[in-house]
Amino acid sequence: MSTRPDPEPSLQDEAARAGWLYYVGGLTQDQIAQDLGVSRQRAQRLVSRAMSEGLIHVRLNHRIGACVDLEKALTARFGLTRCRVAPDLGPGSDGVRAIAPAAAAEFERFLRMSDPLVLALGTGRALRGMVDAVSDGIAAEHHRLVSLIGNIAPDGSASFFDVVMRLADKVRAPHYPMPVPVISSTPEENAAFHALPPIRRVVDLARQADVIFVGIGQMSDDAPLLKDGFVTRAELDAMQVAGAVGEVAGWVFRHDGRYLEVGTNRRTGGVRVEPGLDRPAIGIAAGATKVPAIAGALTARIVNGLVTDEPTARAVLALAG
Repeated sequence: MSTRPDPEPSLQDEAARAGWLYYVGGLTQDQIAQDLGVSRQRAQRLVSRAMSEGLIHVRLNHRIGACVDLEKALTARFGLTRCRVAPDLGPGSDGVRAIAPAAAAEFERFLRMSDPLVLALGTGRALRGMVDAVSDGIAAEHHRLVSLIGNIAPDGSASFFDVVMRLADKVRAPHYPMPVPVISSTPEENAAFHALPPIRRVVDLARQADVIFVGIGQMSDDAPLLKDGFVTRAELDAMQVAGAVGEVAGWVFRHDGRYLEVGTNRRTGGVRVEPGLDRPAIGIAAGATKVPAIAGALTARIVNGLVTDEPTARAVLALAG
């Protein structure tokens, strides 16, 4: 028999246990401190670490009445097939954190369907938050995951917010990334990439998708395409002058949801989400600067489903009203 002492738990293990006891077990921080044999201050820090590192995912199982009312109003105004409104986390809160659990729950609905599906995804912070919040242990080998947008950044590196491979690893599903630049240097370069047989096969699969999940990006001065280096300031200025308010999977549109015929749309890789699809096309987005983009995408039915939060839902309804 070994006489060696039990090994010290890792900090991450300790944080995960503290988070579990607090959010799932319902223990107070004093009780957690006693259970783990640490100070109350350390217990508090461990619980905070568990949440900040994503060790614990918490979902709200009760539908708050105000959120349900907003879902009904958005559905009636835009003819949505699906709508989920997450509770407000308060001023200055992170919209992605607010909507990620609701978006993950919506995505899991399709993952758990028994019939094989082709699930197409965009990229971005909201989609990454959704994927990180997807429950562990879901086996989806019978589905196929495909990207709608290129995964190559301007410097040749992999796009940081590409989610297909991250999700495939989590649910063990076959996956098809889009190995082209997010935005090519010229229309001719973009056409050359799309002429390659392997790319054509991925594009064809994406166009046949049974379900689409996309982020909705704003084209204001804090546009994700600008922040992540996919467009220049001059290109953004030119598209703003042409009426750009939002983008879905890199394709830029006006306030009424009509795609621009100028700017980077002539060089965008991947597959454009066409308005008025007869299958679920669900937008995942929240935040004050995204309101015109969300309203435009809903108006043109680029998306026919939405996951957002309370403040954004109210602002979209006010703008549309």
